[in-house]
Amino acid sequence: MTAPSFPPLFSGLAVEGQIDPFDKACVEAARGCDAGLVVYNLGANTLQAAIVFAPDVVLADAMAMLPLCGVGFQNALGALAPPEVAVHLDWDGGLRINGASCGALQVAASSADPAAEPDWLVVGVHLPLWPESDDPGETPDRTTLYAEGCADVSADALLESWVKHTLVGINTWLDVGVEPLHKDWRSLAHGIGEDMQMHGHAGTYLGVDAQFGMLIRDAQTTHLIPLTTVLEDR
Repeated sequence: MTAPSFPPLFSGLAVEGQIDPFDKACVEAARGCDAGLVVYNLGANTLQAAIVFAPDVVLADAMAMLPLCGVGFQNALGALAPPEVAVHLDWDGGLRINGASCGALQVAASSADPAAEPDWLVVGVHLPLWPESDDPGETPDRTTLYAEGCADVSADALLESWVKHTLVGINTWLDVGVEPLHKDWRSLAHGIGEDMQMHGHAGTYLGVDAQFGMLIRDAQTTHLIPLTTVLEDR
């Protein structure tokens, strides 16, 4: 496997073994690394990677990087996988391939204050490539990339494609604003219109607000769950 190639202003940092690229990226970001660092671990059974961002907007707006990276992942896999492979996105970062859960995105930032401008923000992806069991019927709600007809998609090519498509999304976000991202994300969102529970609220998932906060309607009112609630503590 060759080392992935990234666009200008992005740099790669490979880690191996049990090192989690998301944890490593958060450490490097806290140390003051440049934005655009891509930390990755291309194991035999999983693809793990994380991108360091340096937002110049408040955290509530910078959280758009989570859905943006999700759309970037869908575009990346769509460019490499057979056309019948469908990718959808959970609000909190979960990835779904052909309807089943298949890995997730995660996000952390230097601050959890929605009104403060964070020094850094990291979005990571964890994608299982091969099933843990020879019997996929044991976990019908979960799948892996190669179990869904994507055996010809190499981990390094998918990582390169993810970064490239995410960069396209960033440039559009900077040039045009968040509206195109809302349109693209909503077309991929899983569960809108369905009943669900999220962060102590149960009701119908109506969609999201301008800052991608989840809107859940119960019998009495509509609740707003800010996207910052999915931040991981680092």
